[in-house]
Amino acid sequence: MSNPSTTSLGTSMQDAARDHLWMHFTRHGDFEDGSHIPTIVRGEGHTIWDDTGKEYIDGLSGLFVVQVGHGRTELAEAAAKQAEQLAFFPLWSFAHPAAIELAERLAVGAPGDLNRVFFTSGGGEAVESAWKLAKQYFKLTGKPHKHKVISRAVAYHGTPQGALSITGLPPLKADFEPLVPGAHKVPNTNIYRAAEELREDPKAFGRWAADRIAEAIEFEGPDTVAAVFLEPVQNAGGCFPPPPGYFERVREICDEYDVLLVADEVICAFGRIGSMFASTDFGFTPDIITCAKGMTSGYSPLGAMIASDRLFEPYKKGTNTFLHGYTFGGHPVSAAVGLANLDIFEREGLNDHVKENAPAFRRTLEKLLDLPIVGDVRGEGYFYGIELVKDKVTRETFTDAEAESLLRGHIDKGLFDAGLYCRADDRGDPVIQLAPPLTIGPAEFDDIEQRLRSVLSEASKHI
Repeated sequence: MSNPSTTSLGTSMQDAARDHLWMHFTRHGDFEDGSHIPTIVRGEGHTIWDDTGKEYIDGLSGLFVVQVGHGRTELAEAAAKQAEQLAFFPLWSFAHPAAIELAERLAVGAPGDLNRVFFTSGGGEAVESAWKLAKQYFKLTGKPHKHKVISRAVAYHGTPQGALSITGLPPLKADFEPLVPGAHKVPNTNIYRAAEELREDPKAFGRWAADRIAEAIEFEGPDTVAAVFLEPVQNAGGCFPPPPGYFERVREICDEYDVLLVADEVICAFGRIGSMFASTDFGFTPDIITCAKGMTSGYSPLGAMIASDRLFEPYKKGTNTFLHGYTFGGHPVSAAVGLANLDIFEREGLNDHVKENAPAFRRTLEKLLDLPIVGDVRGEGYFYGIELVKDKVTRETFTDAEAESLLRGHIDKGLFDAGLYCRADDRGDPVIQLAPPLTIGPAEFDDIEQRLRSVLSEASKHI
């Protein structure tokens, strides 16, 4: 299959990209010297190809998205079939069959009484919607001062102004302040960086971390706090799983103070941890789930806020209305793709496949702990972070300048040369993140480990 090197206007693809395309989270200065802009042109299964013909393992599912793998023609066909019948209609006082059916299937798969599905275009919008719902719900139920939110340090929840306020990464927020007031942070569940006495007792650490949420609610005033936003496995910082008993305790705290528990499952839902929703894997029922990404495996944009029946109750009365929405939320084509995507999950047993193979994935990645640069391997399901350290014994991390040199100067290029697409991330301590398509198994685990081993072994020489 030939790859186009020019646009339809006859311009070099590279020149057009350099002159007109504004990429996301991208240092465009890196390409001002004429450096080649990596351009992905094709995907099949867990493999992607760039415009030079180079082949890579997609070790990040695009961006924690392509659960069922690339090149699924039935998803493209579902989009085309729906577009022929009804290409677009908004969910503003009208419904359409694809959104109705997808909402029902999501509600059936969600834990507890989370039966109301509010569609968005993506994850950040779902988080934004959840905060707005929490604020209005308490106003409608006689607690108008409850508007604040608690989230965790280093956590990423999106880039809209509200979601960015909930995000716990100061460097991402500084240039866009002032943000929405009322967002407050508590410690995350990074046991690798916990005090030594807590590292030795994961259950005690989980209780300690959860109790910081109660402490924050008390400090801010329970009558002012509306919601707690938590990812089942925190992404930014490198895949922090919950310690034993953590979510059980958080649920107790939220119930005690009448605070909504929001599970941000934009990454963790749709089999990434195992079950359709990771809240199920960790045995707790939130009041709201936010999700996106894997809902369509990325074949069309779609997100959702799934709320409990209790939260919908005020909107069944009189003229009460959630005055919020998005033009493309629940887009007919995207909803049809979501339905076809769930069909693949069921037909191929992908949730069980992840649960059965996750222990082997962990064991394979843990082999990397014999490298001097690898301090920790952590995660759940098909979602892992590998923390890089300067000293394994003391757990000493890198300075900002050292991390920049290590990740940008050595590891990024090494991963490219090794044909492994994943994420070298320094939004906390330096980590490598992996979230491959849910279709792979032990043979691909071994391949990923070998490629990582070669890159990290070489990088350790430059510490």
